[in-house]
Amino acid sequence: MAEIVLGVTGGIAAYKAVSLLRELAESGHQVTVVPTAAALRFVGEPTWAALSGRPVATDVWESTHEVPHVSLGQKADLVVIAPATADFLARARHGIASDLLTNVLLTARCGVLIAPAMHTEMWQHPATQANVRLLRERGVVVLNPDDGRLTGSDSGPGRLPEPSAIARMARAMLQTPDYVNRSDLVGRHIVISVGGTQEPWDDVRFMGNRSSGRQGFALARTALARGASVTAVVGHVEDDIDRIAPAGCRIVRIESAEELRSSMHDVIARESPDVVVMAAAVADFRPVRSITGKITKESLGDSDAAPDLELERTADVLAEIVTKRGSNPRPVIVGFAAETPAQGESLLDRARTKIQRKGCDYLVANDVSAGAVFGEDSTSVLVLGPNDEHLQCDSVSKDDAAHALWDAIALDR
Repeated sequence: MAEIVLGVTGGIAAYKAVSLLRELAESGHQVTVVPTAAALRFVGEPTWAALSGRPVATDVWESTHEVPHVSLGQKADLVVIAPATADFLARARHGIASDLLTNVLLTARCGVLIAPAMHTEMWQHPATQANVRLLRERGVVVLNPDDGRLTGSDSGPGRLPEPSAIARMARAMLQTPDYVNRSDLVGRHIVISVGGTQEPWDDVRFMGNRSSGRQGFALARTALARGASVTAVVGHVEDDIDRIAPAGCRIVRIESAEELRSSMHDVIARESPDVVVMAAAVADFRPVRSITGKITKESLGDSDAAPDLELERTADVLAEIVTKRGSNPRPVIVGFAAETPAQGESLLDRARTKIQRKGCDYLVANDVSAGAVFGEDSTSVLVLGPNDEHLQCDSVSKDDAAHALWDAIALDR
């Protein structure tokens, strides 16, 4: 059970913080809400008190014997600000302690998670972007806002991420006990491929795989929690992507292996990432022809034979990315390998062969014999790096497996 301070500033998205408060409280955490005076014009104090089960802290002059402007930050295991206005970001960047919430921010020595929400023009203004950059350099996790409907008829980047996504990020930060000392990906941009590809056979059927996308999203979520900015190129995943994607993660949707190939090359060329992780389960084969319409029994005549399915190999996207990088030291390139070792063969042997063939810097391998790890909360992975350095992680959460990879890469600066 953690002590969380939930700061709410004066934007229209303050009403969404009510759902965030409920999620955090129902996760078993003790939440003290610190709304600004402007936030209370959108959602009243009784609502915050009723849902948190605690008094609401609103002013440095209330309960002065408890010294709230110091004690709240000192006791907190995590500070979450959602929504955060452009004005709040500016004050936080400069260390201005003009109200209780900014005082709390100065006294906190725990992780700080900020979820901005504002109109597109305000988010994209150079002053706001400079404030965000400096806060991230200090180790604050500042999420990118979503792209969507704003107030009135406006739409664009600036929408508060969904409360469930912010809550998942808060839990990810709380699960990293030494978080303040592990904001070691600040300033790094990471591109991750997630999920599985679907190769169409006709307009109804496709060839796919059992990838759930859980490990890829765990990599994205933990990287964001450690200060990185992340773009995820996402194929088929087990659930609604808007529900399970990490808050603040830029999403590029794809379906087939060829779409993934094109999107990965485009994103890498456009964003110049520091790290590229090929965590997606990319199909090795696809139908040579995709039939328009549906293949029906009637279309096959009276024969009981099944239709012919001719396959061809897909492009090796990981190998292409390595080749395109050439002799440059960046980006660091990470491959994933789902292996089924033969009898008498070790996973490490398979990983060594593959990393040599692919030419990537790191390889994360797991044994998927009998469908192991697909769709599961836990996993067992082998992280193989330069100079044959390797780490075996057995029966760990997928977040812990992700942290093991980032621990290795963070040392490779």
